[in-house]
Amino acid sequence: MKTALGKGLSALIPEKNRTHATEVLQLDIKSIIANEYQPRRVFKDNALNELVASIKEKGVIQPIIVRKTGDHSYQLIAGERRWRATRTAGLSTIPAIVKDAAPAEALELALIENIQREDLNPIETAEAFQRLLQDFNLTHDSLSRKVGKDRATVSNYLRILKLPSEVKGWLAEGSLSIGHAKALLQIENRKALIDAAKKIIQSGLSVREAEAFSRKSSGSPAKRKKHLTRDPQIASLEEKMIQSLGTKVRLIHKSSKKGKIEIEYYSLEELDRLLDILIQ
Repeated sequence: MKTALGKGLSALIPEKNRTHATEVLQLDIKSIIANEYQPRRVFKDNALNELVASIKEKGVIQPIIVRKTGDHSYQLIAGERRWRATRTAGLSTIPAIVKDAAPAEALELALIENIQREDLNPIETAEAFQRLLQDFNLTHDSLSRKVGKDRATVSNYLRILKLPSEVKGWLAEGSLSIGHAKALLQIENRKALIDAAKKIIQSGLSVREAEAFSRKSSGSPAKRKKHLTRDPQIASLEEKMIQSLGTKVRLIHKSSKKGKIEIEYYSLEELDRLLDILIQ
């Protein structure tokens, strides 16, 4: 079963069974409980109301996925929006496929399936990554394979969890993007970071503009001046290392042709990930 986790929702339904009507059951809507590992925290009313209207007119077209927890009780693996909308629409049953899965496996599948749908906000995605790492003892490598994203992307999402709560709130509501968040992480001072985030939102800055603005907002004026006059080749090499390693990197080149490379990490798991890349 483990080898199928990275395939998303399709992995939950064996190919040979997808066309068998007997595999799709009509379950009592009251017999199904939500999944505590559901990564989605925000269910937008407009989108949910549209789904409710569609279900009232056409029914539930795509079955939900559940696992059996008792004689007449089930836990959701995938399809909470459809389940919520069906209840709101006043229907008493919902089409479902019952998946034979152990509790831990079902919870892992629920997180991965929701991540792969790519309609979570950045904070929901980052929290789902964090939960998979902590609760299921995954490494950054195995997590990136299972969710179909490269290690740098996974690391960038995890880094945004260190942002102030106000900024994470703006990310969750869509006022800021993951690109804006990455730019803001350059700023170490909390107040300066929050002020920069407000400026990005108020001025409608693009990600590239936010990166430039964040550079100006970080550190002392002397440091900013030094940064702006850096050798473009050094800056280019630094950017390539950041993209490759998925974390903040500083390349300090001295006139004597010597220098040093500073690589930041934010957890022991990320240190392990970086060591895997660097020591081969």
